[in-house]
Amino acid sequence: MLKAEVLGRPAEDNALWVSADSGQGQTRLLLDCGEDTLDALPLSEVQAVDHLLFSHLHMDHVAGFDTFFRANFDRTGRENHIWGPPGTARILWHRFQGYWWNYAPELHATWHVHDVDGREVRTFRFEAREAFEVMHEEGTRPLHGPLLTTAEASVEAIPLGHHGLSLGYVVREPERVAVDPAQLAALGLKGGPWLAQLKAGATGLLDVHGTPLDAGELAARLLRRQTGQSLAYLTDFLLDEAEQGRLAPLLAGVGTLYAEAQYTPEDAALAARHQHTTVTQVASLARAAGVRELCLLHLSRRYGPGRWPELLGAARSIFPGTRFPAGWLEE
Repeated sequence: MLKAEVLGRPAEDNALWVSADSGQGQTRLLLDCGEDTLDALPLSEVQAVDHLLFSHLHMDHVAGFDTFFRANFDRTGRENHIWGPPGTARILWHRFQGYWWNYAPELHATWHVHDVDGREVRTFRFEAREAFEVMHEEGTRPLHGPLLTTAEASVEAIPLGHHGLSLGYVVREPERVAVDPAQLAALGLKGGPWLAQLKAGATGLLDVHGTPLDAGELAARLLRRQTGQSLAYLTDFLLDEAEQGRLAPLLAGVGTLYAEAQYTPEDAALAARHQHTTVTQVASLARAAGVRELCLLHLSRRYGPGRWPELLGAARSIFPGTRFPAGWLEE
């Protein structure tokens, strides 16, 4: 199951917390880390984030990093990974060194920061015991396919334009293998550990409650493959007709698109100047991509709460499956 929660308040800094739970394991992702966005999460959840992924390093997307880092600076129970566009490692190097590390020799954590430019990933390593003083270069790898993959989810990076390179992200669950209960009943079989073996790809004869049965025939009758859930996160990017043509295929079939709602349609020229989108442009992208729903976030402060329903209505006139995060219109 893929769960997501928009963090932060309307017209203030936002982030997206994502949890992918397979039932056997869980991957937690934090997309951006604006000021006060982590206030909505229990400390235990902040400490359980597996990967922090920045769209870019403007203040309103990184201002909450100190809160995240304070909770995890010497975390050794899991790996520490941060991802972002080129320059992320250099900028965070300064953040790492912005404290007095007089007890550094007693620390043990290692941090990996990955600069992503859409074609390759350049990785740097920082050691807490060194007071984060050295930026160790760990090498570069070409970027083909997902940016990162865990047992519960994969993350793809989409290069975007926003006064330089910004990154959008698509999170996908792996394909699921489910048992057809009607077929199980039709075969007169009961569940048990053998089903887990079948789903794991067992071959040959399979012991089903003491009876040997052909695993291939059982799989053909019982197993159904289902596409996993998916979501995308796009914020702070220029969106014109050409860019929509490039992005729509990359987002095709995504479940929920979380995207910025910076400008009204009449402010399209201002949006282009600042390399942002209008609500109708992002709604058109959602329609062209065939996503299931569009969730608007990152509202501009130039529009007061009285105009938020107008923004929502403008988007819905193009893509009816548009919403705000729960509770935003009641703010």
